Amino acid sequence: MITKSLYTGAEITWCRNCGNFGIMGALGAAINELTDSIPLEKFVMVTGIGCHGKIFDYVDINGFYSLHGRAIATASGIKLANEDLKVICFVGDGDGYGEGLEHLIFAAKRNIDITVIVHDNRAYSLTTGQFTPTSALDFKGKSTPKGPPEDPINPIPLLMEAGATFVARGYSGYIDHLKDIIKKAVLHKGFSIVETLQPCVIFYNTYDFYNSHVYKLENHDPNDFDKAYAVAKEWDYIKIDAKIPIGIIYENTNKKTYEDRI
Repeated sequence: MITKSLYTGAEITWCRNCGNFGIMGALGAAINELTDSIPLEKFVMVTGIGCHGKIFDYVDINGFYSLHGRAIATASGIKLANEDLKVICFVGDGDGYGEGLEHLIFAAKRNIDITVIVHDNRAYSLTTGQFTPTSALDFKGKSTPKGPPEDPINPIPLLMEAGATFVARGYSGYIDHLKDIIKKAVLHKGFSIVETLQPCVIFYNTYDFYNSHVYKLENHDPNDFDKAYAVAKEWDYIKIDAKIPIGIIYENTNKKTYEDRI
C-alpha cells in the first residue's frame, strides 16, 4: 500500500476496500520513485475536507489541511511563495467540483504549476451519501432517494477549455497505472489535473462498472487538442455503456506558467 518510511503510523479509518487506499498506494509509490531526483522535503500536500482529506493523516510529508473548497487556493499560495516546491493538492468531487470549482477553473486558466488529484467517488460519502456534481442520474442518495434532478458534469473537457496543460484520468483499481500518471503530472511544468475514479464501497460501489468499462489509452497523441477533446467526450458521466478512457488525455508543454508570467 504505502512504504513504512512514508506512513505516519496514524490509524487508518477509511472503510475496508475504499478506493482511497489505491490512491494512497499510487501516491506513495510515485513519491518513492520521484525522490530519486527530488528531495522529499520539497513535496507538500494540501487537502480539502472529505474522506479524501484523511490522506493528510497517513502520508508523512509536509502538508496543510485546508478548508472545504479552498484547498486549491491554498496550494496556489504555497507555490507562489516557494516555486521550488512540488505541491500536490487532494480534493474530492464535491470539494473540488462543487464549492471549489471556481478555484479549480482559475488555477487551470492561470496554468499555475501545481498538481490536483481528485478523489471522485461521485458521492458526499463523509456526510453519508448525498449527490455531488459528478453523481449519476441513477444514484440514490440520502438527499435524493429518487436520483439527482440534474445531469452530472464532465470535468475533463471543462478543464481543457479552462486552460489546463496536463489533463489525465486514473482509476484507483489500477494502482501501477495511476502511479505513472501521478509521476508525470508532478513532473509536468504547469497545471496538472488527475481525475481519479475512486469507488465508495458503502454509498456508491462502482468497482464492477469501472472494471468492465475502463480502458487504458494506447497510441493516443495527448499533444493534439482536438483529438484529446474527442477522447474527453467519450464518456460524459451519463452514458452507461460507454467505454471510459484512462491515462494522459491532454498535455501542452508550450504554455507559460503563472509563476513565469508574474
